[in-house]
Amino acid sequence: MKPRVGVYLSEGMAARLAGAAKNPRATKSALVEAALGHYLGSDDAIGDNATVAHHLAGLSRQLEDIDRNLRIANETAALHARFHLAVTPLMPAGEQGAACALGAERFEEFAAQVGRRVDLGVPLIRETIDRVSATRTTPFAEGEPSGTGSTVYEPGVQASSVVDDASVKIAAVREDAATLGLQAVEAALFTDAGTSRAIEEGEGAVPSRRSAPPWLTAARQVAKDPVENRSLILRVFLPFVFGYYIAYLFRTINAVMAAPLAMELGLGADDLGLLTSVYFLTFAAAQIPIGILLDRYGPRRVQSALLVIAAVGSTLFAVSDHFLMLLVGRALIGLGVASAMTAGLKALVLWFPGDRVPLLNGLMVMLGALGAVTATLPADLLLDWIGWRELFGMFAALTAASAVVIYLIVPEATPVPSGAVAAGLKKVYADPRFWRVAPLSASCIGTAWALQGLWAAQWFKDVEGLDRAGVVIHLFAMAVALSLGAILLGVAADRLRRRGVGPGSLLGLVAAAFIATQFALILRLPLPSYLQWAVVAAVGAATVLGFAILGEYFPKELAGRANGALNLFHIAAAFVVQYATGVVLQHWTPQAGHYPEIAYQTAFALNLALQVVAWIWFMFPRVRIDSRQKLTREPCSNLRPGMR
Repeated sequence: MKPRVGVYLSEGMAARLAGAAKNPRATKSALVEAALGHYLGSDDAIGDNATVAHHLAGLSRQLEDIDRNLRIANETAALHARFHLAVTPLMPAGEQGAACALGAERFEEFAAQVGRRVDLGVPLIRETIDRVSATRTTPFAEGEPSGTGSTVYEPGVQASSVVDDASVKIAAVREDAATLGLQAVEAALFTDAGTSRAIEEGEGAVPSRRSAPPWLTAARQVAKDPVENRSLILRVFLPFVFGYYIAYLFRTINAVMAAPLAMELGLGADDLGLLTSVYFLTFAAAQIPIGILLDRYGPRRVQSALLVIAAVGSTLFAVSDHFLMLLVGRALIGLGVASAMTAGLKALVLWFPGDRVPLLNGLMVMLGALGAVTATLPADLLLDWIGWRELFGMFAALTAASAVVIYLIVPEATPVPSGAVAAGLKKVYADPRFWRVAPLSASCIGTAWALQGLWAAQWFKDVEGLDRAGVVIHLFAMAVALSLGAILLGVAADRLRRRGVGPGSLLGLVAAAFIATQFALILRLPLPSYLQWAVVAAVGAATVLGFAILGEYFPKELAGRANGALNLFHIAAAFVVQYATGVVLQHWTPQAGHYPEIAYQTAFALNLALQVVAWIWFMFPRVRIDSRQKLTREPCSNLRPGMR
């Protein structure tokens, strides 16, 4: 029988007890006994203490995870900020409004991606570090510090201590993986040895590369400089260089063949201008579709298919017996080599590191420009030996061989959904920065191509009075200048970028030199002819600067469309300049087969005026193209005055 106990309660507590006892399944005695049992605790005090200790241990682990994630986030932010401040050049004042608008748009997308990652529940960097640590099957080698060896079960040791020891080891592995991950990020960001040494001697935040384990060192060595990877050069770089070499050969061959064609088929200046420039017409018309196809299907498929068309066009040109067939064959050649440059640039962006792309662009243009060298003295010798028909038959065979090589050995690119391709093209043309670069780049580069492809040779013959041998030697010198200009501009862009000077400034300087050179030609200043025309030819390689500028504006997923969009303007300008020059020359009557000097001066001066306007637009923009830029100060309103 339970003992009877009398207690005194306050009126409020007694009322609450009486109310609770109205439940049929509860009595006052049972309620009081349960309350006292909860207050005094159960008889198994040791078990309750273990439960509390377990909960506290869980809270401690959660706090450790939070502390670790915060340290990772802080170090990641610090490394990114230091890298960004170290390599990002100062932005010109005229570009800051558009940059702020683009930054706001990208930040919105960034925030949306962060939201999606948060919803997943697993931090991206934690997931990456855990994956890296999981690949290390033997994280602790022999001779490791005491307290970090493998745990061996011993009788009498409590299970909780074994679990705690294992937790410590797992935490140590993850911490080691985090350190190695940060080292890998730092090494990838600062590939330049001098930069790495400067950072290591500064605040000491970058661990020595020698402290990385062998597996990480090996992986880093493979990815550090893909240009040194022989397989990548043989399978990607050289095949596209050869395709671009063929394109340059076709582009400039008419300068040597103009006289034989005109003599055999009775062509005038306007016919020669149209025959040569139709190459640029079909070339330009294909640029936008090619840019879309490159991003959709990759450079391997597109380039190999189009080169087959070029081979067909060259064959048709070789068997032509009247002007219309020549025109169709030349048009097919222009269509077939229309992707030679953009496909190669797309391939470089896909398979080579972004910071080396300007230099590789220069190397590609330099080696491809050897086609222009081949189209001078070597082509003239072959022309005298086998004739122009057999020469174009040989070009057709080389073009077909290049198509087969590219299709068989170039790696396949990952296809891009067609919807993303269409949206990306709209984004390129909607960007106001594109419309600042395109007029200057197109007017200068298109003029250089048009002159070197046809009218330079006619100038040498009609104005400077050179014989055929002198014309060929001058064209050869121009081709060499084009090839050297490509590598020099690529190297200059690469070096100036490291010093905080972007390719836009270099493009403005090159355009100014080009304009000054044309003034000297028109005014017939007493300067060496070789020097003036070498500058004209070298500007034809300034595509490396235009494409490098677009590489800063757009992600590599848009590289094909952005480069194709700009190259469309290059080729269209070359077509207009080449054809319009012939039309202007036709207004004068040739004397003994030579057009007067004033005819060339007039044609060149009209084109030069457009280049001056484009240069002013590029260097001193005063008109805001997109009304959205009126709101661009809001996303950057929190910047200090000196930063805007």
